[in-house]
Amino acid sequence: MKKGFPLLLISGVIAFFIVSCNEKYDECVFQPDVSGQEVSLDFERLDHKLLGAKTKPELREFLNEYPVIREYFLRRTQYPNDSVMMDALLMRFQNPHIDSLSKAIDDVFGDLSELKSELNGAFTNLRYYYPEAKLPKVKFVATGLDSDLFISDSLIVIGLDYYLGDGAKYRPIGLYDYMLERYRPSYITPSIMLLYGISPNYNKTNITDKTMMADMVGYGKSFYFAKHMMPCTPDSVLIWYSQEEMKGTRENQDIVWAHFLENQLLYETDHLIKKKYIEERPKTYEIGEKAPGRVGTWVGWEIVKQYMARNEEVTLPELMENTNAREIFDKSHYKPKN
Repeated sequence: MKKGFPLLLISGVIAFFIVSCNEKYDECVFQPDVSGQEVSLDFERLDHKLLGAKTKPELREFLNEYPVIREYFLRRTQYPNDSVMMDALLMRFQNPHIDSLSKAIDDVFGDLSELKSELNGAFTNLRYYYPEAKLPKVKFVATGLDSDLFISDSLIVIGLDYYLGDGAKYRPIGLYDYMLERYRPSYITPSIMLLYGISPNYNKTNITDKTMMADMVGYGKSFYFAKHMMPCTPDSVLIWYSQEEMKGTRENQDIVWAHFLENQLLYETDHLIKKKYIEERPKTYEIGEKAPGRVGTWVGWEIVKQYMARNEEVTLPELMENTNAREIFDKSHYKPKN
């Protein structure tokens, strides 16, 4: 495998994310006519009920009624037994700071009408493309910063306290600053739809294909899916880039693509190499000090976009069913746009 950089790109890499251009990008994609087809999800708000628990019987009743919250959000397996768990949780919920956390949630989310509207809109679009799709119940909870999201076919649980945003007094602990950026209210519904797009229920992949290209196209399909569930959500929000990172990546995609070609990365199968371009990182240092992490997933999204633009007869469900990443890549005739 070749390593290193072509000399003609050195000046480009130095300038990565510095070059500016006047090209404007239309952030919206096709918006289906769903008039008269709007869905209304089953919502239940549980944050006040849980944070306000004051006795063991009250808390035990709640945990028995909502086992997903008990097991996933409150991490039942970390306690030796239920009694120890109850004591620890009651001590947490009786802490004076819990009242200020609860107030902060109310200040940021209010009555949750905006978030509910976003979720209803996204799942209305899901039903447009997948008329038989099962609609999940949605629970809103706060546990004292234990977890952010739980998603299954039938249930979504949202940890509101994780998404209070930049000015919040209480933020998730143990996360890098670049990861905290995505824990704002505006990121909740896009993150949910992205997880739906990654799910094998919708995104069919060939598990025997271990190439970088297969990973790139697989993620690209998930972004394309999420974008069509929320047609005017900025690309930067879906891929968790800052606006500066998004702009720079678009303007320097020729440098990114040249790096993949020069280093013969598309058919790479070494996990340690692939993770540098696919998995969570603050930057993709192999390309440039300001190149954002997960840039391979962004290229995969661009490949899928160009594939769909060149093959207009292919529907979104047909794209998601296609397990042949090589076919999608070949038929995309992918080229950097700038």
